[in-house]
Amino acid sequence: MKYVVLLMITMLFSCKKESQKAVFKQFNHVEIKTVFKDSLVSIRAMEIMKNKDFVFATSNGKVGLGIEKLGKIWINYVSTHKQDTIVPNFRSVAFNGKSVFALSIASPALLYKDGDLVYQEKNVKVFYDSMQFWNEVEGIAIGDPTDDCLSIIITRDAGENWQKISCENLPKIKNGEAAFAASNTNITIVEDNVWVATGGKHSRILFSADKGNTWEFYNTPIVQGVETTGMYSLDFYDALNGFAIGGDYTKPNDSTANKIKTVDGGKTWQIVGKNKSPGYRSCVQYVPNSNAKSLVAVGFKGIDATNDGGDNWKHLSDESFYTIRFVNDSIAYAAGNGRIVKLQFN
Repeated sequence: MKYVVLLMITMLFSCKKESQKAVFKQFNHVEIKTVFKDSLVSIRAMEIMKNKDFVFATSNGKVGLGIEKLGKIWINYVSTHKQDTIVPNFRSVAFNGKSVFALSIASPALLYKDGDLVYQEKNVKVFYDSMQFWNEVEGIAIGDPTDDCLSIIITRDAGENWQKISCENLPKIKNGEAAFAASNTNITIVEDNVWVATGGKHSRILFSADKGNTWEFYNTPIVQGVETTGMYSLDFYDALNGFAIGGDYTKPNDSTANKIKTVDGGKTWQIVGKNKSPGYRSCVQYVPNSNAKSLVAVGFKGIDATNDGGDNWKHLSDESFYTIRFVNDSIAYAAGNGRIVKLQFN
């Protein structure tokens, strides 16, 4: 099924972007409005398309669009996927400016472009975690290792074809190192740069400054050592300032070393908010236009915000979500088990 008509509608419905001024405000409250319910799905993959419009993908093979017009939000599924008897569990979704992409996790990994299957991979170890695009033509998805490197597939032709990078051309992983498909935020892209967060017994940053042609690893001080530890989510505000959050979901209140930041493009990292809430969270995002000072994190233990780069946080809600995306400096969408919500921060 094609999305062309709905994408045209999206463009027609899109409003001019609101002008943004630099903000350094501490959020003290969040208003949560449920805009979509489906008790049969889990939603970990969501991306903003244009202005306040967004795309999302579900755990039972569905892809949907959310379109906002005149204060009302119209949300509908646009496709349902099934490959033979397999219903794909989507944890990754992306929008390159023209087309929608959805990628499932386990074998066979299934990657769809506007509803058409463009890539599949069969391997007992295959498990894809996240996907993003540099531009309309070049995109990347990453997954757990099937050999002695992370699984990385790249497109250079607007998603029509995807090639997996050989382990001969990638740095080797360490024993017990993989990644987490918690919120479609294991990858973040700024200009030609791409950072990938790993986790498990070792939790490092895999970095490329040339759109995935060459790679190197950087170490991090985040908690690591067992399969459930490490970075679960990563975001970069610009080419220098980045933030990662995670921890150990089996010890969700542990905040000893679950939040880290960088100011040199990921080469070095420091622990922030040590022994301060929040503990484990599955997604973190910078607040737009906040000079790398304001962030919001979500997880199954609630919503938290900081306005000092992560040193101190304010707990805003106990409601559970997996992933969040901002549309401006005070409005975001979040998703989790069976629902999508609109968040108004103040």
